Amino acid sequence: MMMIGLFYGTQTGNTETIAEQIQVAFGGDGIVTLHEISDSDASTFGQYQQIIIGCPTWNIGELQSDWDDFYEGDLNQIDFSGKQVAYFGPGDQVGYSDNFQDAMGLLEEKISGLGGETVGHWPTDGYEHDASKAVKNGKFVGLALDEDNQPELTDSRIQAWVGELKLIFGV
Repeated sequence: MMMIGLFYGTQTGNTETIAEQIQVAFGGDGIVTLHEISDSDASTFGQYQQIIIGCPTWNIGELQSDWDDFYEGDLNQIDFSGKQVAYFGPGDQVGYSDNFQDAMGLLEEKISGLGGETVGHWPTDGYEHDASKAVKNGKFVGLALDEDNQPELTDSRIQAWVGELKLIFGV
């Protein structure tokens, strides 16, 4: 079985905690390897055909700082052709209703442009926001989580999303 690489950036620890929950839902570190993006480079991505990207939306529609640095540098050196890429991110749909999950949308757009195949789309039902760069064709490009306003839904959303990804990834 091929391992899955999960790359995340975290500012407050929420994204790291979610990454760990996703790892457990997949069955542990024998299936999903966690990588902090601040400790990763382009060559690390080359080890995986199946990738999960985790990034919170920071400030007003921006990438988390470690992802911001990687976005302008190493990310441009990665050929994602033939790779399946899933996305997740925590955000605040109430306080930042006009740019909820924008970071996930920014990363998905760039990685798709570098050849990545986006998998793991997530419905917008149950969310209250005005705009998002992460919504395409009526769905989020990945798992949208809101630890500020809907923390009670995080576990069930992770379980459902990982269940779909297991089928897609053949786990």
